Amino acid sequence: MLKKLAAEFLGTFVLVLGGCGAAIFAGEGLGLTGISLAFGLTVLTMAFTVGHISGGHFNPAVTLGLVAAGRHPAKDAGGYIAAQVVGALAAAGLIAFIMKDAGAKDLGQFAANGWGPEGQHNGLSLAGAFIVEAVATAVFLLIIVGSTSKRAPAGFAPIAIGLALALIHMITIPLTNTSVNPARSTSQALFAGGVWIEQLWLFWVAPIVGGMLGGAAGKWLQSDEA
Repeated sequence: MLKKLAAEFLGTFVLVLGGCGAAIFAGEGLGLTGISLAFGLTVLTMAFTVGHISGGHFNPAVTLGLVAAGRHPAKDAGGYIAAQVVGALAAAGLIAFIMKDAGAKDLGQFAANGWGPEGQHNGLSLAGAFIVEAVATAVFLLIIVGSTSKRAPAGFAPIAIGLALALIHMITIPLTNTSVNPARSTSQALFAGGVWIEQLWLFWVAPIVGGMLGGAAGKWLQSDEA
């Protein structure tokens, strides 16, 4: 179990360092597409690297979605989620250190998630943000469950999952700054502070609800029953 937790810590650490780091350090140059690909590539590469050890969740919503899909034991979910959150916080701490070392006077929004006038410039409502995050995470879980099915082509799941995450970011960065991952959201909100912490609850509840619905739907869709 220790190796599984270490793999989840490492995978989530790289996801936040690579994805959020790209947004913070190189966002202007990379643009929406580049940042989206950074998130997708971190999951793709780390799924190939440690997915065979822990399953390559790197995300509490994925862990609970796979529990709903019957793909992961519920008794192990708490440990996985703790490792993911700690990994995300460690990466965020490293990003913050680099920013301060480079002369940043404050961290600003960091790469936090939000909605509305005080969250994102788009003015999305609370209900709209919830729907965006829940639906995006549900689709993500459908892709994860389907691509890792015994009937799917073997060995290609990390590619499908990584590209799916990149696509999700391309669609939802302008809306909520894309969470679909409570650990990633927590790591950024705690350093950004203020309204970003106040809005953090949605970026736990919506992805988990969507993930579990997507996991359950994926289980039914991939079953042998007609």
